Amino acid sequence: MATIFENPRDLLGKEGTRLDTSDWLTIEQSRIDAFADCTGDHQWIHVDPVRAKDGPFGATIAHGYLTLSLVNLFMPQIVEVRRFSAGVNVGMDKTRFLNPVIVGSRIRGTGEIVSAQEVKGGAIQAVIRVTVEIEGKDKPACVVDTINRYFPE
Repeated sequence: MATIFENPRDLLGKEGTRLDTSDWLTIEQSRIDAFADCTGDHQWIHVDPVRAKDGPFGATIAHGYLTLSLVNLFMPQIVEVRRFSAGVNVGMDKTRFLNPVIVGSRIRGTGEIVSAQEVKGGAIQAVIRVTVEIEGKDKPACVVDTINRYFPE
């Protein structure tokens, strides 16, 4: 269940607030292959299980950008902001890929509010750090500071 903010202004002053955690998601080869087809990145370490078995990780791994893109799936499970007319993803900062996601692994997202401020036009801009954890691993797969802007109703 997402951490709920009844309106964007409720994000102000909440720096350091830990948000909810998403559900676990199993990374299957079919998802990796579909991402490879979308991006044209068919490097063997992602799409050739036979060759990857003898590679550095003993199996195929998810693309780093696939892992990053799943932050979009995790965000609504982590945080819900209500009562705004439009919300936009402005970008991201400090993206780091720290640990490969081996096929069959389960990952999830956790969140923390890094900053929130009013910006031009009365919108509230929040930087939310999402950490993509790998089940059973101490080091996360990815950490990214997402930048989200919520426009008032």
